[in-house]
Amino acid sequence: MVTKQIGIIMHGITGRMGYNQHLVRSILAIREQGGVQLANGDRLMPDPILVGRNADKIAEVARKHGLAKTTTDLNSALTDPHNTIFFDAGSTQMRVSLLERAIAAGKHVYCEKPISETLDEALKVAALAERHGVKNGVVQDKLYLPGLRKIAMLRDSGFFGKILSVRGEFGYWVFEGDWGVKAQRPSWNYRKAEGGGMILDMLPHWRYVLDNLFGEVKAVSCYGATHIPSRVDENGKTYVADADDAAYATFELDGGVVAQINSSWAVRVRRDDLVTFQVDGTHGSAVCGLMRCWTQHRVNTPKPVWNPDQPQPINFFETWDEVPDTQAFENGFKAQWEDFLRHVVDDTPWKFTLREGAKGVQLAELAQRSWAERRWIDVPSLSAL
Repeated sequence: MVTKQIGIIMHGITGRMGYNQHLVRSILAIREQGGVQLANGDRLMPDPILVGRNADKIAEVARKHGLAKTTTDLNSALTDPHNTIFFDAGSTQMRVSLLERAIAAGKHVYCEKPISETLDEALKVAALAERHGVKNGVVQDKLYLPGLRKIAMLRDSGFFGKILSVRGEFGYWVFEGDWGVKAQRPSWNYRKAEGGGMILDMLPHWRYVLDNLFGEVKAVSCYGATHIPSRVDENGKTYVADADDAAYATFELDGGVVAQINSSWAVRVRRDDLVTFQVDGTHGSAVCGLMRCWTQHRVNTPKPVWNPDQPQPINFFETWDEVPDTQAFENGFKAQWEDFLRHVVDDTPWKFTLREGAKGVQLAELAQRSWAERRWIDVPSLSAL
């Protein structure tokens, strides 16, 4: 067995997502386990170089985790033949230009979503990667969550019968920052000019979840809202929060499945998790969160009777059975990183390309149009564009 190194340029790792999920819980965790096993039995060891504009910040991260390589010069990292992959978890507004530079340098590219602010840009960078023959991918981590993997297992087993509908609830209360509790999300999320907004942030997620688990999205009706118009930023300054902080969307899926997903940073949680999905079918239903999943088969379904004159006698939560953990689930980001690394080196199958990521941008764009025009919008196949 041989251990091979693969150089990975990592941009945007001083942000919350880039640092926690991609650097610490993915790349560093892979290094700690001795790399990724390849088809021939060799091990592939990520060798990251941290890239950013603030030399002190990236040097501090490197020191904390015993990493040797940092630079503020992206060009030098791109011209180094040791570096095979470019990864970006920075701002959406910078992403397309960074990916274009990396692709032109012959690097395989992997990035966070959304891959751009507009569909035209998304299709342009996807086509560029295809012309240059570089392998490319976009993070679609929700599909790797234990809860949704259990939903996929139930679907594949035929548990649901015919799937009728999907209902999702996502979000929590993000504090305004003006009365003693600091906001737990960065202020750019709530500024339209900086690429903020719930629709652009979350509908790309819901696109790949719906497409891969329940049926391709065929049409969308969406209403956005800015519920909290004024917030306080990281420096204690009040600012106008003009980006949408909530989105209420209904989707028509292939096969007649109806999906409804509410997404909000202005909702207080009284449900099993910060995100939950309920799938209802003719034979059974399931509800999942990030990790856990509960089912109710048709033979176990209670028969409630509407009676407003007495308290509800059925404890509905007690009528569901939890799906057991029959396997150990890895961190979803880490699992997808391992799949992408094997794809790059072993050419294993991979479907989460930049073109798939473009579908998420397309849905966000059409949802914003639906909101503006107050109507349903069809979602055309990207192969026709």
